[in-house]
Amino acid sequence: MEAEMGLLPEGCIANVISFTTPRDACRLSSVSTVFKSAAESDAVWERFLPPDYPTLLSDAASSSSSSSSLHFSSKKELYFSLCHNPILIDEGKKSFSLDKRSGKKCYMISARDLLIVWGDTPTYWRWTSVPEARFPEVAELICVCWLEIRCKINTRSLSPRTLYAAYLVYKPTAGSYGFEYQPVDAIVGVVGSESQTRTVYLDAERGQRQCYHYPRRIGLFNRSRRQASMPKENDGCYPKERDDEWLEIELGDFFNKEDEDGELEMSVLEVAAGDWKGGLIIQGIEIRPKQGK
Repeated sequence: MEAEMGLLPEGCIANVISFTTPRDACRLSSVSTVFKSAAESDAVWERFLPPDYPTLLSDAASSSSSSSSLHFSSKKELYFSLCHNPILIDEGKKSFSLDKRSGKKCYMISARDLLIVWGDTPTYWRWTSVPEARFPEVAELICVCWLEIRCKINTRSLSPRTLYAAYLVYKPTAGSYGFEYQPVDAIVGVVGSESQTRTVYLDAERGQRQCYHYPRRIGLFNRSRRQASMPKENDGCYPKERDDEWLEIELGDFFNKEDEDGELEMSVLEVAAGDWKGGLIIQGIEIRPKQGK
């Protein structure tokens, strides 16, 4: 069978491989020299790139002071570069990358492109830079009793027929407080449609323990004792460490249909308890295909 396939023109083999997946193409390149040449051809990897990738690369070039890093010797090299090295687009306010397994689009919306209530009030939030962030600026929470972070992205920017998940990407400062036992509401959904709401914890350590807490119910008074409902280790309601050493917490998921046309809104809210909290550095909200689905 292998010998018979080897008799086919390389272009024909490349066309067949282009209907598989990036992983399959890499595996098929080991079959023979003919398959290797076909599997690594631009004709194959062009199919794995999103149709609007030239526009995204042009946007990235205009958003960067140097476009030298956007030149590639092959479409395969471009594909894997976009998987491992997100590019800044939209004047540096978003990043774009590809999911390595599927080639689906991934975005991170920077803190500067988020709607953060009181975000421009220095008493509550501070804009700074950290070397490990992919954006020039991040938002540092000083202290608030009303935490509200929102953002939107057009569903046509996402890959169709794909289950996406949204993640808040952040890290605590040394003096982080107020999130030990206080959950926040995470909301994901298309504007005008029913949204998905879940309870998550932003504290990586103490958020998984059960203990008693005295939440502030109204203003500065009227405290009452309650036992907090803490997340289990496998329920996804607590943060996980990423490869880049930031933390992320899943806010919810969303299936982007073929003809979906709307605004996907993601929100992080803690506005009910009235407790003061602070000590988080927000890099952004990431939207990427949900693994294992």
